[in-house]
Amino acid sequence: MHRFFVLACIALTAALSACSTTRQAPDTSIKTSSVIVPEEHKLAYARDEAVPRMTGWHHLAGRTLEVSSLADLKLQDKEVILSFDDGPIPGRTDKVLAILDQFGVKGAFMMVGAMAEMHPALARKVAMDGNTIGSHTYDHADLSSLSFDAAMAEVIKGQLAVTKETGSDVSFFRFPYLSESHRLRAAIAMRDMVAMDVDIDSKDYFATTPASVTQRTMDQLHKRGRGIILMHDIHKRTAKMLPTLLSKLEAEGYKVVTLKFKKTQAPTNLVASADFVMTR
Repeated sequence: MHRFFVLACIALTAALSACSTTRQAPDTSIKTSSVIVPEEHKLAYARDEAVPRMTGWHHLAGRTLEVSSLADLKLQDKEVILSFDDGPIPGRTDKVLAILDQFGVKGAFMMVGAMAEMHPALARKVAMDGNTIGSHTYDHADLSSLSFDAAMAEVIKGQLAVTKETGSDVSFFRFPYLSESHRLRAAIAMRDMVAMDVDIDSKDYFATTPASVTQRTMDQLHKRGRGIILMHDIHKRTAKMLPTLLSKLEAEGYKVVTLKFKKTQAPTNLVASADFVMTR
């Protein structure tokens, strides 16, 4: 049984590494809600040259934005949210975390439930580092190919798995392949989760150079001026390009926004009515 589980986990990791290149929607489907290193920073490489250690002070961190629905997720000019799908995975997610820490910023990690179960210590570290935690279904299923009940079961199973392994509330969600429906969105909102859209697709899942991923991302950002950036913490090229991307964002005056979920409170009159019923 243990051997079967290990083999299944390996197969899932391989599938996630390839899923974006084979199933990702084209640019027209992007849902919208809304390398130059600065001279004062010098790169001091550690043993792993994929993760340069930045020296000096950074001014990339922006405000914390509290949202209870997608309507609240409104970014100002030159504000970005860094989001990472499909992890966690050792050797990659941990490098992304180290780089974010070096720049003093946080990301939004949309975890696949099965991946969180495979790597619980790493999943918990993502949360303990102060990053936003979201879910991305249990096994990265294309929900549009499932019945409504089966799709919601997949969503709920993923949410519960990520909650258990991170020890954190899971209040954000992203549809695999950005494949959704109005009914699913409404049902997810009813579970007090915000369905995260995408403004800028880095396409870091393409087999291109890290420099190409950085340039593609910045080109899109220059056109929009702000937005939620989609990346994947399961790819080596993402960790390799991230220091350059963050350096460019900082040099051009962008700010990285940290997301936080704000629970909605029941109207006072409803609470009073409930209390009245309980005391009768």
